Amino acid sequence: MKNDKSKTINPQTKTGLEQARPEPVLQARKRKPEKPALRFSPVAWAKLLYFRDKSDNEVGGFGITGPDDLLFVKEFVTVRQEVTPVSVKFDDESVADFFDAQVDLGRKPEQFARLWLHSHPGQCHEPSTIDEETFERVFGNCQWAVLFIVAQDNKTYAKLSFNVGPGGCMLIPAEVDYSREFGPSEHELWDAEYTTNVKAVEWFHERSTGDTGAVERDLSGCTLTYDFLEEFEKMDPAERRFILDEMAERPDLWDDESEVIPL
Repeated sequence: MKNDKSKTINPQTKTGLEQARPEPVLQARKRKPEKPALRFSPVAWAKLLYFRDKSDNEVGGFGITGPDDLLFVKEFVTVRQEVTPVSVKFDDESVADFFDAQVDLGRKPEQFARLWLHSHPGQCHEPSTIDEETFERVFGNCQWAVLFIVAQDNKTYAKLSFNVGPGGCMLIPAEVDYSREFGPSEHELWDAEYTTNVKAVEWFHERSTGDTGAVERDLSGCTLTYDFLEEFEKMDPAERRFILDEMAERPDLWDDESEVIPL
């Protein structure tokens, strides 16, 4: 006798199961993750641009964030630094003091030491070779960090770098977030901070002779700050062009009596 093991499903139960079955298309549909962006409070952005426009030199600092939103810059803070139109050099002792002060405020390193912000005086917002080398040397051991540049025409460059696991980096947009509450600008305090922390240095220094007002014309009497020639060779063509154009418009920097020779 043949044993029939087949089972019969109640029609009502079958209908209920079919209705409960998730639709394949809807089940597979997932929300695309939003691309990260570096966002500035209006006051932090205004201060960064204010410092940028104080001179024809670069200026740099750190972005301060909250613990729950590490890509939202609440404040732009500077440390003592020497600047030229093509470089920024932070004072190591001032950086250490800044870190200590931030820790005393209860902040963690990812809130004050991961966003390196600086300006370019020209129209080029792309990082120079020196920018890339500095970012790798200073922030290469951090789990993550951001290199941010704003040029004179307000064009920006933001690179988010990861140094854990296989590592990697990605370019991210930058924007001003007006949805948060923000206070007024404080130009007097900003001016005081700029005067205290930002020191412009000359590219060329000429040694004075014993006579008052006399200057050696021997080229051996000239020194170059930051190994200028080496840095100049590493610059992008647009940056070198910018520097040469600036020098062409300032004959007083190289010879008071010479005519300007068009480049």
